[in-house]
Amino acid sequence: MMFLDFEKPIAELRARVSELRETADAGSLDIEQEISKLEAKADRMLRETYAKLTPWQKTQVARHPQRPHLKDYIAGIVDDFMPLAGDRAFADDQAIIGGLGRIDGRRVMVIGHEKGDDTASRLRHNFGMAKPEGYRKAIRLMEMADRFGLPVVTLVDTSGAFPGVQAEERGQAEAIARSTETCLELGVPLVAAIVGEGGSGGAVALAAANRVLMFEHAVYSVISPEGCASILWRTAEKAPDAADAMKVTAQDLQKLGVVDRIVPEPVGGAHRGRSEAIGSLKQALGEELDQLTPLESGELRRRRRDKFLAIG
Repeated sequence: MMFLDFEKPIAELRARVSELRETADAGSLDIEQEISKLEAKADRMLRETYAKLTPWQKTQVARHPQRPHLKDYIAGIVDDFMPLAGDRAFADDQAIIGGLGRIDGRRVMVIGHEKGDDTASRLRHNFGMAKPEGYRKAIRLMEMADRFGLPVVTLVDTSGAFPGVQAEERGQAEAIARSTETCLELGVPLVAAIVGEGGSGGAVALAAANRVLMFEHAVYSVISPEGCASILWRTAEKAPDAADAMKVTAQDLQKLGVVDRIVPEPVGGAHRGRSEAIGSLKQALGEELDQLTPLESGELRRRRRDKFLAIG
């Protein structure tokens, strides 16, 4: 387990437990009682720490490299997944993955950001930062789902759209705007979930949904805390202050009406209980789809429009 900076006291206890276990395994001393006390203390410290995380600490948790990624959610939630590739214009952007599948027997179109979980896969998926062809692929898949009457589920986990020159040359801003427009115009249910980091228009392009879900320790903002701090204070060291001011947490965003539902995470974050986190999200998605599926196309569009016009 990779420990974050604010988890150092917990990491030290866990290291002490490991050392004692090695001693116990060697048969030199019976110290199971001491091990049990230290484990109980570490568990208590973990619960207390995660019960009062600051916005900046939540940002660190949302970015934890061991959190589940799109491929993990697809494997745990979606049956018979069939990936669909390419924007039919330029290329297949691996930062956004999408395809057909079933959730509890219900046919759906699933689209989301994939960050990757090791060096090779992170480079292949461009750290989840999509280029215009990625958003145009998402548009193509959403329009396909609309034609066939399939609900759309999007899973958002990106620091933002790719800011490179080549992306701007191919119309990054236009692609993001068109993707957002497509979300709003769909005549089928659209449920979005912020599963890690939701950054800027790159996230909104897949999250202009009827219902927006967000994991307990995920973050969602117009710019990263470091980017905001660099603009306001001319230094990224003020990122914790920026995170406080921007209201990036699920709890703050639910109060502001940006997020509709908070999905609970295991104690210590989704990376400490991947199966439990994936199961919680699957249940939440199923419940939201059950409520939205009976609605007519016009009603779905009206509710989506009213929802976003009411924000702010």
